[in-house]
Amino acid sequence: MRDDDRMMDLPNEFGSGVIGVCDICGVRQAVIVLSKERYKLCVLDFLNKTWLKTDKEPGAPLPLYRSDRVWFETEATGSGRAPAILLIPTKTVRHPVVLITPDVYGITTTLLDAAIRFAREGCEVMIPDVAKTDGIGAGHHVALRAGSRFRGGVSLRSQKVVDLLHLYTDALAFLRNRDMVDPGRAAVFGASYGASLALVLASQDTRLTAVALAYPQPVSPDDLGKLVTAPVLLVTGSADRVARKARAQLEGAGRPTSTSLEVLELPGMRHDFLARDMSAYDLPQAEVAWSRIQAFLKQRLLPAPPRPPPPPVLKTDPAAPAASSAKTTPSPRTPPRPAASPRPPAPSA
Repeated sequence: MRDDDRMMDLPNEFGSGVIGVCDICGVRQAVIVLSKERYKLCVLDFLNKTWLKTDKEPGAPLPLYRSDRVWFETEATGSGRAPAILLIPTKTVRHPVVLITPDVYGITTTLLDAAIRFAREGCEVMIPDVAKTDGIGAGHHVALRAGSRFRGGVSLRSQKVVDLLHLYTDALAFLRNRDMVDPGRAAVFGASYGASLALVLASQDTRLTAVALAYPQPVSPDDLGKLVTAPVLLVTGSADRVARKARAQLEGAGRPTSTSLEVLELPGMRHDFLARDMSAYDLPQAEVAWSRIQAFLKQRLLPAPPRPPPPPVLKTDPAAPAASSAKTTPSPRTPPRPAASPRPPAPSA
């Protein structure tokens, strides 16, 4: 009988652990068996089972990132905490952070795609799981859609919108206080309603380094973009009328001269063209957009180190060689002649 089949015979008090060889570290020890995935993992590898595969050999290099589910403290929920998905680079250096702001649909394929791409670049990425957050539900979804249709945009006058912003503010504070992160390099990303929430969050947080938005909904008040102090990248499609209005708001908001606005408009693209599970998805154009977003964030969160200064060049005096040549070179000294020996006295007659 295989070790991963014996788990069904164990009493409940012994849990699901059996004695076997871990598929990752290759050590025979107490392992946890996942029958559906046919993994046999020790405790440490079980915690990171989302990024480990059974085909890895002992001593293989680590993946670029690992994933984990965390809970962060917030006053936006009745329980005082909320769940989130965290993607952590495995390289032991201080990482920049990216907060992804979902709408009430929760963690969609677009947000997962973004999180994986940002984590592979070396950023610590966090996605609040609003679909499983206590107190977040259909009322917040209605508030977002009603504000966009009847109030000129996602409205700050709605208490439901304020609750979501409070949740994301606490999530960003939690992310900045984690070990091995650089709180001075932080960015936000969102798509559709989540992009509007990211823009509103950026208008309230002046410490952000970059803001990336994908086809956002309009916001209310419409001049909210002038409060954003970080560089902004807006990715949209030419066939998206809703995002076109949001672009007009950003371009006419009278932004500070120190803040840049970059716009990438893809021809013929409609709303949600980054979502793999939507009919508007277009793979080639989506890859163009993702490449631009990744390059934008990498430039601001992971800038190239400054080049070392060139070695100093010793300047020679042009008159120095002439002066040295004008000097007379002393001739080599002639060795002294040996002294003549005294002649013997002449004999007397």
